[in-house]
Amino acid sequence: MADPRRHIPRTDTLLDAPELRFAIAHLGHRAVKGLVQRAQERARLGEITPVETLSEVLRTVPDTLSSLRAVINATGVIVHTNLGRAPLAAGAVDAVVAAAGCTDVEFDLTVGTRARRGRGAAEALLTAVPEAGDVHVVNNNAAALALAALALARGREVVVSRGELVAIGDGFNLPELIESTGARLREVGTTNRTRPQDYLSAIGPETAFVLKVHPSNFTVTGFVETVGVATLSELGVPVVVDVGSGLLRHDSALPQEPDVQSALRCGAALVTASGDKLLGGPQAGLVFGDADLVRRLARHPLARALRTDKLTLAALEATVRGPRPPVVQSLHAEPAELRLRADHMAAQLSDIDCHVVTSSAKVGGGGAPEVALPSVALSLPERYYAALRIGTPPVVGRIMGGRCLLDLRTIEPRQDPKAVDAVRAAS
Repeated sequence: MADPRRHIPRTDTLLDAPELRFAIAHLGHRAVKGLVQRAQERARLGEITPVETLSEVLRTVPDTLSSLRAVINATGVIVHTNLGRAPLAAGAVDAVVAAAGCTDVEFDLTVGTRARRGRGAAEALLTAVPEAGDVHVVNNNAAALALAALALARGREVVVSRGELVAIGDGFNLPELIESTGARLREVGTTNRTRPQDYLSAIGPETAFVLKVHPSNFTVTGFVETVGVATLSELGVPVVVDVGSGLLRHDSALPQEPDVQSALRCGAALVTASGDKLLGGPQAGLVFGDADLVRRLARHPLARALRTDKLTLAALEATVRGPRPPVVQSLHAEPAELRLRADHMAAQLSDIDCHVVTSSAKVGGGGAPEVALPSVALSLPERYYAALRIGTPPVVGRIMGGRCLLDLRTIEPRQDPKAVDAVRAAS
């Protein structure tokens, strides 16, 4: 009998197939050839029949050449660091696509000369926070804080409360960051109690600034005393405030979360914040405050190494100017609205073990760790947790009480049909 492997289509025959023309134009000849060779190997191993080779190639054609895969966040953690933090709003995605080619990022089209980089993003941020004299954008919040220490405190002292010497994920420690810039930390107070006199006793000729850090990923309760920005601003030295999570203005959903506008109103000289957390934009570090101090940071030699690219600037400007991004929508979603969506999804899955339950969501990203957000979830057998995670598209839920929960607070409404299809495929 003839070896069936002789019937596997040749590589050039497959690459000439009309069905693959768009993939080759979009992904490139080399990438598609690799998919063809993998499909042929599966046919040689008997995992598929020779006639299925082209179908296998078409099945494995990716949407993009990046190894990153779009994921549906059903964890109930709104700002999930492992899933890329804030998902961009549709307007921000459009802005990134428009900025992908040649742009006027450092060029004034009216007069034909070089212009300030990121001026559109800066104008949007200053409009959102008019209390700031100026703003500077770097690649993340740690970079913003490091640049402040480099420009203002190298060889001098930074006074900080011991209760604010935070450590966050992936081995990041605030003391190590500050000391790596050549500044010296002057710790005051105790872990749970720091008073104005503690700062006064430490401030001297070597003091560059007082640092106020929001301990965003933990809470201390009980016998606790801290000093507010307004009181610190009366001590006679600049106050640098790291609000961390990226709120530009007070949000009623997070009454205890500090924001940039309030810190500046209380007298902070500089305020640093993240762009990809509660602001809901791309990864970026934002520095607001006194115009002269911000310009000192912007002129520092290391500022160029920390600057953001045109895609980040485009997404940041669109996020600030546009409607509420997905993070803010998730934060303010009404439980009754989530229940309606969940009931509709469960009705489409009535033939499997799926029912609607109440749940509790979190802010995530080091923001408001004490806040529990009432939510609604689809409850499925535990085996769905792994099956959904490796499906297309991947859906990442969480395990609770021996069940797989898909939390509606972190699933964007437009993703509901895809989530239903993913559950049905996993079943």
